[in-house]
Amino acid sequence: MAGHIYRDVVLEQHVRLFRGAMGAEFLFMDDNARPHRANILYECLQSEDITRVDWLAYSPYVNPIEHVWDMPGR
Repeated sequence: MAGHIYRDVVLEQHVRLFRGAMGAEFLFMDDNARPHRANILYECLQSEDITRVDWLAYSPYVNPIEHVWDMPGR
């Protein structure tokens, strides 16, 4: 997926909507994939005043949801 498609489909249609519902405490977390790091995304997030949390591209051990999915198996 190219950066402009990610911006148009994910950021503008979904992230902006959820940010409005969450309020000022909203933090946006995505991985370090190339489309997520495009300059147009930085500009879009800055213009919307959205705070991004830096995350590793593949990090199942530090991803909170991975620990949740592991719990039923215990």
